[in-house]
Amino acid sequence: MPPTFQPDIDPDTRPTREPGRRMRSHLLDIAVELFKSRGLGGVSVAEIAQAADAFPSQVTYYFRTKEALFVEAACREILYTGEQAERAAAKARTLPLYTRALAESVVASPGLALFIEALTLARRRQDLAPLIERTFERLHSEGDRAYAAIRDLRGWPHDDDPALRARRFWALALGSVLRGAATGVSTEASARDMLELLSDDNTQETQAANAHPQLRVVTPKENHARRSTRSS
Repeated sequence: MPPTFQPDIDPDTRPTREPGRRMRSHLLDIAVELFKSRGLGGVSVAEIAQAADAFPSQVTYYFRTKEALFVEAACREILYTGEQAERAAAKARTLPLYTRALAESVVASPGLALFIEALTLARRRQDLAPLIERTFERLHSEGDRAYAAIRDLRGWPHDDDPALRARRFWALALGSVLRGAATGVSTEASARDMLELLSDDNTQETQAANAHPQLRVVTPKENHARRSTRSS
């Protein structure tokens, strides 16, 4: 089940009874599946209501607008995506395998693409931006917590900041998927690109540096010594 999400809702529209909370959650469940398959522009309030066996007025009662419903659904879905990724990575025995499992799970999830569309929408609808901001805060804090816990469990070195690592992970995930969507890069290639950027291993850089040593300026004294050696 998707994680419980508590958005900012005007007190006048917050459901106060259990049937109302169930209906609101049901509308989110139905809407997110429609949005994932058809996008924001491909779904109407009437279609969401029909699929949920509800009335259009119920959709607007709980969410006011389709755009607000879309952003809340996307925020809930990305939190669910994060939880799924943490579960997928929990069995990893090494940090590289843990990072790979996280990246592959997140990049392949339709929830990430949905969240990117919500970010674009929030640029035009600043009233929806606070919900986006709180979602980022929760993604980062839960990623921080999950990584710190698995690091302690596995006995990995404490040589990085879990909070910084979580923020870096999600920034790279969003960037890699956005670039892939714009350029036609496959999900697998996006995941590989993300893993390269997340890698803490500098072995390849060291090997490249050794294979192509840097040029060094020869001093006049060294140059004179070399000429003397050749002339003798």
